Amino acid sequence: MQAFKRIIKIKNYFAEVLLMTKFADLKGFIFDLDGVITGTAKYHGQAWHQLADELGVTWTEELANGLKGVSRMDSLEMILKAGGKENDYTPEEKVAYATKKNDNYLSLIKNMTPNDVFPGIKEFLDDLIANGYQISLASASKNAPTILGHIGLSDYFTKIVDPATLSKGKPDPEIYTRGAEILGLDPSVCAGVEDAAAGVASINAANETSIGIGDKQELSAANVIFADTSALTLDNIKAQMDN
Repeated sequence: MQAFKRIIKIKNYFAEVLLMTKFADLKGFIFDLDGVITGTAKYHGQAWHQLADELGVTWTEELANGLKGVSRMDSLEMILKAGGKENDYTPEEKVAYATKKNDNYLSLIKNMTPNDVFPGIKEFLDDLIANGYQISLASASKNAPTILGHIGLSDYFTKIVDPATLSKGKPDPEIYTRGAEILGLDPSVCAGVEDAAAGVASINAANETSIGIGDKQELSAANVIFADTSALTLDNIKAQMDN
């Protein structure tokens, strides 16, 4: 029995070492934008809601939540499918509707300022840079550079995944794999930060450490979870990874 306890103790020790090594090996952080750095979901929701009304599709909370982290064209397809209208429009008409939604969205976000950055984010970014971590952005939004400019964070994100170059959206791992690639890092030494279940699934599939911001139950697949961005610090991440 004593020998058995000793084996268990040794196994637990090495498990802790492996987890600590995993944190120690992190070299890059890859961020989603909406819901992590700032909140544009309400503007997306307003613009999509307006378009759904125009298309004669009933807008529901379930539909709104399903669009989180999803690309523009995929979001349009989801709305059309919800109304049984996915085959009612030509590809050209769909592009026109998506463009119309985006124009409405851009008019809504033009008044965003640095005050719209979520609590703790700028401090966390400063801490990452001070500690030598690399940073990239993996947002499905083609408007990400514009938003970063409005909220004063462009200088932090000089490396941004271009969603136009992706063949698949979240939860496919492509966007987070690309986020590591543009940093010149292996995905295994990167952590992704997300607020949506599809994004967490994308990070996990890319073989990166997933950090979820939001509801613990909804983001249960994440390796590390915080209720909000104010708790997002290197010390807190390490504490959860080493626990």
